[in-house]
Formats: sequence, structure tokens, C-alpha cells
Amino acid sequence: MAPQRFREQFAQIQRSMPDVPLAMGPDDTGEFLYEKGVVLARDGEEARLVEDTVREHFTTFAGLDPDRVRRAGPRTNRTGITRIRVADPGEGGAEGDPAVAGALRSLRTLEGRAGRRMVSRNHIVSIAVNACPGDEPVPLPRTAPPNPAPAATPYDAATAVGVLVVDTGLVRDHRDWPLLARTDGDLETDECDEDGVLRQYSGHGTFIAGLVAAVAPNTDVTVRGTLNDAGAILESEFGEKLFEAVDEGGWPDILSLSAGTSNGRTDGLLGVHAFMEELRTRRTLLVAAAGNNGSATPFWPAAYADLPGWQDTVVSVGALRADGAGAACFSNHGPWVRAWAPGERLTGPLTGFTTPVPYVYQHSTYDDCRYGFSYACTCRHPRHSGALSEPAEGPAKADQVMFEGPAQWSGTSFATPVVAGLVASYMTDRREGDPRAAGGRLLAENTGVAEVRGEDVPALLPPTWTPAAADGPGGGE
Repeated sequence: MAPQRFREQFAQIQRSMPDVPLAMGPDDTGEFLYEKGVVLARDGEEARLVEDTVREHFTTFAGLDPDRVRRAGPRTNRTGITRIRVADPGEGGAEGDPAVAGALRSLRTLEGRAGRRMVSRNHIVSIAVNACPGDEPVPLPRTAPPNPAPAATPYDAATAVGVLVVDTGLVRDHRDWPLLARTDGDLETDECDEDGVLRQYSGHGTFIAGLVAAVAPNTDVTVRGTLNDAGAILESEFGEKLFEAVDEGGWPDILSLSAGTSNGRTDGLLGVHAFMEELRTRRTLLVAAAGNNGSATPFWPAAYADLPGWQDTVVSVGALRADGAGAACFSNHGPWVRAWAPGERLTGPLTGFTTPVPYVYQHSTYDDCRYGFSYACTCRHPRHSGALSEPAEGPAKADQVMFEGPAQWSGTSFATPVVAGLVASYMTDRREGDPRAAGGRLLAENTGVAEVRGEDVPALLPPTWTPAAADGPGGGE
């Protein structure tokens, strides 16, 4: 049986959030995850209207109990969002939630009159390699050079660009890497499990910070461990966590975010709307990952880059394959993706140098690319068997490797800090103090082009990045 990464990750995330029953959406297709039995609404009078409307709808909707419709918790501070329970989350399986679907349907007429959304699923927001990962990291020798290589720009505290990374935190030995010697922020809560094995996605935030620092050495990088819990968080909590991240050190020049979710809609996420509105009033540029579902469905908050009012505020980033000529097979795509950068088999720091750490692969590779691409993509190479995959002949023994420093890793998660670094580098080189102006001018002046799904797209290629040979792993079609 071919591996099913989305379903494998569903099980993984559910184990990391045992008190939150989850379902797949929309209905039984693997596009996003959400909390069973709960919907979101804006606090106050609107939440009461949603409750009353859903309760009235359930009175005449067979099989659903109107008495179960009630508030499930207080509003989450500045996000102004309330969880409303519409069913017992312990009932039914993971293949969709009829009660939540019914609650959404009940508000359609009112939403049409109001001209805006009033109710939403409570989605799981995850780091962009989580719900459908680009791949898992591959260990390299300690002497392997970073790719992109460090730029020669000197560090100057007076002009350094502030970059905030909201992710999984830093490994404890991150300062053993010269590029990360000045990096501040939160340490990961648990790098390894009880057996001393590196946890899945441990080092994700460290890898991202290393990419920013390599592309743009004149930066002050801070990493917040907002997504330390297997890289996943409820939408109802995510907006407040973003507020907390910027509160701690102030709004940065650039916010690099390799997390999000699709939701089957084209108007954003209810749970982060207050944060996105606040972002518009600030000078911060949000650089956000487009996601790794190989889909054209908008992925939020990256897709805010295509909404009126946010075009100058958000840069959404897709991943190019290792030769830079086209899209990586896993990358989301579409007109809402504003920029493309290398995101396949980048090389950077994963762990410190103190002690080698074992890692057990979670996902098996495929015989063929799961998205139909013909090049030697990360779906197929390098070959390994994963602990979460069960072939037809029964569970296979998962492959184990040792990490003692650098790694190769792929995903829009990593194309994103490359673009964040390029914007920061532009600010330094042009003495531009406005990060949004720098982002806009970088895209306007860029001459790099790649082909994605038959369309030419802007390709931002760092000068110190080395592409793979066209006929090598990750190379051309």
C-alpha cells in the first residue's frame, strides 16, 4: 500500500493533541484538519446570534441535538473569537463532522445578508511541513557547507534588520553554529523523546533561523516556540499566540511564518482576522509559506497576499525544486502565491554539535511522485521506510539515521525564510528602512523566472545558493 502522508500526519497530530478530537475536511477528503463538535464565531452579540441560529436549525435537522449548542469557552483576548460547541466531539469518526457541517450551513443565509463570514470550523494550524510534509530531514557530514552559503554582508548592530520567526523554537546548542551565535528566542521544550530519539520537526525553527542568517547576515533573528507542540495549534488559539509573539519583543521588520492551513474558502481565517487587521496598521512585512499540499487551494495566512488591503503587507512563498527551474512537486501554487524561492534540499543547521542524535523516519517514500512529477523529487529520494506507514505486507521496520549537525530539508517552510532573508538583504544593501517597500521593490526589480504549472512566476534566487545539476536528484523534468 502506498503511504498516505496526510492520514499519517492526522494520527501524529492527534496523538500530540489527545484532548482535542479531530476530523478531516472538507468532509472525508484530506485537505485540512479541524476540531470536532465546535465552531468559531466572533464574540458578543454575533456569537449569540450564531448560537440561536444553529440551535433553531438543529431543532428541525434530523439527528442533531439543539440542547448541545452552547459556548465552549471564553473569548481569546484580542482575537475576539468564541468557541461554540454544537455536538459531542467524542461521537463519530474522523471522516468529517456532520454537526459542524450543519452548523455552517445554518448560517449561510445570514452571512449572505451580512456580507461576511460569521461562523467557521476551528482548524488546526500547523507548520507547513506538518499536515502534508514536503519531506523529512536527511543527515549530512559535519563538514557539509550550508546552501545557501553565508553571504559576505557584515553585521552592523545599528542597521541590522529585525526578523521574528514564529515556529518550533531553537535547539539548545544552536549557538554552536557561527551563523546563529546572536540568535535569541525560545528553546524547544523537548528535542528528543523518552528514548533519546529526535522528535519529528525538532530543529525546524533552528533550520529556518539558519537560512535567514545565511541569506542576510545583517539581521537580528528571534525565534519564538509558538508551535512547539508537534507544530500544531488550534485556530482559536493561534491568533492570540501571534499577538504574544510580537508583544514580547515588539513588532519586527519582518515576520517569517512557515505555518498555516487551508479552509476551503477565499476570505481568510476567522481566528487570525484580528491579528491580520492589526498587522495592516504596523510596518511589519509578513513572509508566509504557501504550504505543501501540491494544491491551488488558498493556504492561510499566506493567501492574504491576494486579498484587498493586504497585498503590500504579506508575501506568500512557494518552493522551487533544487535546480530552480520549476516548482517543487509538493508546493502549493496559484495566483495567490506572490514569490517563489528554492525550497528543495536546502542545507542548514538541524542540531548542535555536542552529541549525535538518532532520528527514526516517520514517512515512507513512494515508488512514484505523489503529484505526478517526473523529476527525482523528494517523494522518491532518498529511499526510506517510515514508522507511520504500513505497507500491504504489514508494518515495515522504520529506518534510523544519526544527526550530528547539518541536514538537507525541503518544504515551503524553508523557501519562506530564504525570501525573508532576501528582503532583509535588500533593506541593508539599499538602506531601505521600510520592509514593505523593500519587499515590493525586490519583487518589481527581480528578473528571475521559473515555470510553474505552465506559467512564468517570479523566482527569487539568493546569489550564494547553488542549484543542483539538471539531471541530478531534485533536478529537471
